[in-house]
Order: sequence, then C-alpha cells, then structure tokens
Amino acid sequence: MTRVALVAHWDWVLYNFRLPLARRLRSRGLDVSLICPRGQFVAKFNDEGFRWLPWSVSRRGLNPLREVAAAAALATVYRRERFAAVQQFTIKPILYGSAAAAAVRIPGVINTFTGLGFLFSDDRRARGLRLLAGPWLRRLLHRPSTYTMFQNSADRATFLSRGLVPADRTLVVPGSGVDVQRFKPASPRIGDGEVVVLMAGRLLLDKGIAEFVESARGLRNRGVKARFLVAGEADRGNPRCVPAATLDRWRQEGAVEFLGHRDDMPDLLRHASIAVLPSYHEGVSRFLLEAAATGLPLVASDIDGCRTVIRDGVNGVLVPPKDVAALTDAMARLATDPGLRARMGAASRTLAVAEFEEDAILDQYEAVYERLGVLP
Repeated sequence: MTRVALVAHWDWVLYNFRLPLARRLRSRGLDVSLICPRGQFVAKFNDEGFRWLPWSVSRRGLNPLREVAAAAALATVYRRERFAAVQQFTIKPILYGSAAAAAVRIPGVINTFTGLGFLFSDDRRARGLRLLAGPWLRRLLHRPSTYTMFQNSADRATFLSRGLVPADRTLVVPGSGVDVQRFKPASPRIGDGEVVVLMAGRLLLDKGIAEFVESARGLRNRGVKARFLVAGEADRGNPRCVPAATLDRWRQEGAVEFLGHRDDMPDLLRHASIAVLPSYHEGVSRFLLEAAATGLPLVASDIDGCRTVIRDGVNGVLVPPKDVAALTDAMARLATDPGLRARMGAASRTLAVAEFEEDAILDQYEAVYERLGVLP
C-alpha cells in the first residue's frame, strides 16, 4: 500500500483541520500517517484508525541547536518510513520537512500555507527571520517534485513576487472546506430573541481580539442589547498570544464572555446571530466558513482571506483592519436590524454550499496527489 504522511508542528492543526483530508486519502487506498508532537488530540488520531508518528519540535523556539535537531529528527522519520509523498502544513514543517524530503529523496512534497503568519508579518523579529529563511525557502520550494498550495491569491502573489515559488507548481485552494450538513442553520432560527455576537479562534492579537473587545464596550455604551462571546483558547506557542494579564482584565470587565475551547461549534453557531472576525491576516478562516454554512451574517476585516468568504453588502460587511469605529458600526447595524441579518445569513448559506462544500475542496487536494503520481 502506498504510504503518505500529513505533517504539522501541533496536533491541534491536524485534528481540527486535516482529518477530512486524511479520511479522503485513506478512502482512495493510501496508508496515511499523521506526524506531529504529542498533544491532547493524539489519542483521537488512534480512535480514527490513523497511525501517529511522534516528532519533537518547538512551535516557538529559535534555539539553533534544537531547531537543527528537530529537522534531523524529521529526516530520520522520513528515511525510516519511505513515504511516497508528504504534505506539510505551516512554516516549520514546510522548511524542515522540505529539507528532510530532499535529503532522503521522497518522490512527492506538498507544502500548504494556510496563511503567511508571523514570519511574513511586520514584526521586527519576523523581518530578521525572513532574511535567514528566504533563500532556504526559495531553494526548497523550487524542487521539481514540490507543489505549493495557498488558501488565497494574495498569499500566492506575495510568494511569486519574491521569487519563492515557480508559478506552474502553485495553486490556490480556498481553505479546507466545510461540512454543510454538519454546519447548517437551525430551523426555526435559534436566538432571534437575543442577539448573540460570536468571534472564534485562537486568542491572538493578530486575530483582532482587542478590537472586538473595544467594539463590544462601545456597543454596550450605546445601549445596544447583545451578548458578545469569544470561543477559543490562548495559544502560548505563538508570539502574538494575548498576554494572560490582559485576558484576566477583559474577563473581569465583563463586556465579552470568554468561552474557552469548544468542541460543539455547530451548536454554538446555531445559537449565534452574527459572526465576527476582525483579523489582520488570514488564509481562509474556517470559522467564517462554518458561520456562513450555518447561515450567519458575517463581519470581518477587508483582507484577501476574508474577502474570499464575504461579499460585502451581500452576506456580510467588510471593515478596514484595526478600525474599531468601522467594526463597531458594522456590528451595530446588524445587531439592530433582524431583517438584514436574515437576508445576509441566507446569502451566506447559499455561498457556502455553492463554493466551499468540503467534498469539492477535498477534490482539489486529491488532484495534486494525482499530479504527483501517488494516486491513479
């Protein structure tokens, strides 16, 4: 049986976003392994019948000796397992995995950027890291057996303009899709008597969570009656994680309710009225896709990854990133107009079914494996 692997630096990534792809590849007769550090979701991989292979790597660490050791450890796994192809997600697995695949001559490599993230941000540390990583990334992504996937056209254009990838082996696949049967509107609509504004994602500053909290304060001061919820947990492995003291202060203030990690997103979304994501940068947000499939109106930043899901004025409202006044006005407009919420929510559902249905998205991933000769 042909063996392939999906590789990430965090078990949460594989569990939350890549199990549908793993199941699809297995249904096509491939032997699929999942490679990542040990975490709370590894047991669920085993429950699903997938083989988990451990890889010790720090998401945030930059100690040169430890990073070299992490790359060498991944090469050891690749050499031992003799995969026909590996698909790698996020920057460290892409860098270290591509080098490892080149060293042990794995026939096919698929690198998937789900957003450009910290390395391509304006942070001073990120600019320094790009000087080091750029030439390495350029060489690895130009290898003949390598395909590079992006979730939006702006990220692909950034890589092309910097000469990091060859155009003929890149493609844009809009996210990981959404299960439109699992995420679907409540009937009758739940929560019409109470406006519930929901934001979901990791508690990172770059997700626009500070702007969301400030807008919630502003709307309460205006007398807008609504509940403001955030689902998600702090990601201490990310340099842009909201400081613990700030989260404590927000919780005590009470303008926003922090729900923590939730495994019941379909039910939570069916009880929401509006979905909000004022992020600074995105690939294609899974939260927005799930909210659209659930039939919610959307408010998000006017960036490429959010524009993929939102047609401004049709199924939601786009606002400039970091613009609290515009965000507050958009949320107020929807919170006070149930007819507008209903119209935009219906448009969201139609769009999700037509453009982001999970099986259709997985077909596009599967086609890359076919190009590599891993699938017939």
